[in-house]
Amino acid sequence: MKRQRNVKIVATLGPASNDYEMIRALFEAGANVFRLNMSHGDHEEIRARHAIIRKVEQDLGQPICILADLQGPKLRCGVFADGPYELQDGASFRFDLDEAEGDATRVQLPHPEIFAALEVGSTLLVNDGKIKLQVKGCGADFADCTVIAGGEISNRKGVNVPDVVLPLAALSDKDRADLEFVCGLGVDWLALSFVQRAADVSEARALAKGRAAILSKIEKPAAVEAFEEILAASDGIMVARGDLGVELPVQNVPPIQKRLVRRCRASAKPVIVATQMLESMIESPVPTRAEVSDVATAIYEGADAVMLSAESAAGDYPVEAVTTMHNVALEVEADPTYREIMVNTRSVKRSTVADGIVASAREIAETTDIKAICCFTQSGTTGALVARERPTVPIIVMTPLVDVARRMSLTWGTNCVVTEEFSRFKLAVIAAARAARSTGFATSADQIVVTAGVPFNVQGTTNIIRVAPCAEHLILSTDLE
Repeated sequence: MKRQRNVKIVATLGPASNDYEMIRALFEAGANVFRLNMSHGDHEEIRARHAIIRKVEQDLGQPICILADLQGPKLRCGVFADGPYELQDGASFRFDLDEAEGDATRVQLPHPEIFAALEVGSTLLVNDGKIKLQVKGCGADFADCTVIAGGEISNRKGVNVPDVVLPLAALSDKDRADLEFVCGLGVDWLALSFVQRAADVSEARALAKGRAAILSKIEKPAAVEAFEEILAASDGIMVARGDLGVELPVQNVPPIQKRLVRRCRASAKPVIVATQMLESMIESPVPTRAEVSDVATAIYEGADAVMLSAESAAGDYPVEAVTTMHNVALEVEADPTYREIMVNTRSVKRSTVADGIVASAREIAETTDIKAICCFTQSGTTGALVARERPTVPIIVMTPLVDVARRMSLTWGTNCVVTEEFSRFKLAVIAAARAARSTGFATSADQIVVTAGVPFNVQGTTNIIRVAPCAEHLILSTDLE
């Protein structure tokens, strides 16, 4: 299926998108990646969705990327005797470890690690930030607070602690079990929640043992502060604006999003912009103008992918939501301003042979009548480097490894093709020409740019660039050994 756009669409699966017909319809409408949210659904439900995706992949003959999103630790208060209660501005309220049911003055917070990290003046946020409290006194088993912004508090509402680094691992016992389960199934990416430091990523990578790439969700102020180290340790990033907007002033989120997207692109690592992108489409067949502008902004910034959450998982109009994102992307990418932004924000720090090869491929393609850049890759690195250049022509990523093709489907502009292994460059060029023709990006009268590494099937050896015809008889008549 020939995609006419470069930015990728991530669609979350759930009750509204649980069968073959709907999942296939979402893919045909424009979804490139399916997200399995481990916060919802047991292992058997996740297994069934995974199997359906792979069936769609087999039937359509195209690699499809699967992202498993781990829940992470959930910090919640206890239960109330006769709640809910309305906390008034200026009132006192206590969190403690007492298991007794709460009332208007106190409630259990069964997380001693929070009390260990709190200081006088620390902020606690409850119910997605609707209630704000400030710590005026604390100890190993309590925190006495003043209500700064009141509201309704009820059973097991979420608690955020924005201004301290909590002594909590990003992986709970549930996450470790889920990680092993989805890696056994064969997912392509693991999204890691509650990341605060690079060590959190390293722990997940050690457990994954190379079976899936690691994508870090930036949803805490500590992760923003440690972003460079987290980016270096990760294979990709998700800007999870929901929790980030709870724990930081909302006006801080847009510049953080812009900065993080640019840093990811400079590092040739994919970045997803997520949360509430078309939220009104959970119940409406059309989005608001503000939502359309939000999606467009993420695309203009150069994000690799934009994500649907409840819109496709539990909404009334999942296919319409994907179609809307697809149409917005087409319009943005056709805008000359988009191309200007991609050129002006292109990284110029190149230090390796592969950097030079992919930059040259993009330059040749954009200054001559080249229809596509075909890159052979064993690990996906070359395809990521080509995507970083944001060329104006399609990128065809060719690899003998189906897991690499699936994983690369998250990256901007990539059209992934699984091919056989080659020992000679001429055979690779012939395969590239066939792929360009079969995907509809070129005809036998056109030319393509081919990048590869010799010796073949060895990671990190990108060292050849070639302009080649798409007509097979012309390739066979040339000396390409």
